[in-house]
Amino acid sequence: MKVEKRAENIKDKIQRWPAKQDLLCDLFLMTASCNVCIVQKRDTEKMYAMKYMNKQQCIERDEVRNVFRELEILQEIEHVFLVNLWYSFQDEEDMFMVVDLLLGGDLRYHLQQNVQFSEDAVRLYLCEMTLALDYLQSQHIIHRDVKPDNILLDEQGHAHLTDFNIATIIKDGERATALAGTKPYMAPEIFQSFVSGGTGYAFEVDWWSLGVTIFEVLRGWRPYDIHASNSVESLIQLFSTVSVQYSPAWPKDLVSLLRKLLTVNPEHRFSSLSDMQTAPYLADVNWDAVYEKKMEAGFVPNKGRLHCDPTFELEEMILESRPLHKKKKRLAKNRSRDNSKDSQSENDYLQECLEVNECKGQKHSCDLPCLPFKQSD
Repeated sequence: MKVEKRAENIKDKIQRWPAKQDLLCDLFLMTASCNVCIVQKRDTEKMYAMKYMNKQQCIERDEVRNVFRELEILQEIEHVFLVNLWYSFQDEEDMFMVVDLLLGGDLRYHLQQNVQFSEDAVRLYLCEMTLALDYLQSQHIIHRDVKPDNILLDEQGHAHLTDFNIATIIKDGERATALAGTKPYMAPEIFQSFVSGGTGYAFEVDWWSLGVTIFEVLRGWRPYDIHASNSVESLIQLFSTVSVQYSPAWPKDLVSLLRKLLTVNPEHRFSSLSDMQTAPYLADVNWDAVYEKKMEAGFVPNKGRLHCDPTFELEEMILESRPLHKKKKRLAKNRSRDNSKDSQSENDYLQECLEVNECKGQKHSCDLPCLPFKQSD
């Protein structure tokens, strides 16, 4: 594999966004904890996606540590098949992260639009996510939420992994223990560790999630009928009693590879680039060409369409009580008020969380509390 040479340290790219930078606030997505808008950097005219998260809401939802952990991770990584962070900053109300802009939509959206992905298209996603996960593993990172919702396509149809909100960093020999992820995509050992207090889990869980994702994108449904309402105990029993039914139309080599990814025992599961390269299904893959995006995508999003649900944009316009484009006037007005105690208390708490994440003694070893599950059926 060719390794991309970098002229600067990854941390050096995380800069403060110019104070008077114009923001093009055509909102295209709204999630439970943050909003996303398209912005443009004036001097280069390059477009980015900007996530902004309300500080007070993060505190109320106990999400501050997760946000800082995501920022900590994104500052340390950069890869062609990740959604990379370029700028981060904050003001009195919000925290901001400026990342790669990908306009091709996520795989979940395209599944909901009844897109029938060809085997060749999915094979390329598999290869690109293999390189992304192998890179994360080299950086001691477990993503813990690989699923169609978190795989975004660029305008050429190449896949990029996003959302490190519940990712964690582990040192050599360490194990994660938190019950974290989206249930239908979580590996069996995560549930087993939670129930039995076992030895925890490691990078293998992301490869299980990749197997579930590839199965779903190919067939339209997941290999196991799992929902957010399923109890942990019932899922442990399910994995020991239910066999995955593969499509008889799929090539034997594809089925063999999926079996390796969906092996219940993590010790026997494919969980690295070197493992994947041994699979007959991928024997003819030119991995350098994949890395350099020289492989033509089997599915190219229509550039004339908005690849997200416009309902979100409409909801943002109607329901957002503190719209971003009115922020300057609002902040100026707020500064004139005497609310220094509340503001200082909030800033002290945020700074405390930041210091915890910057502590060298805990940086790569602590498994901070995270949201137990992301709901997805």
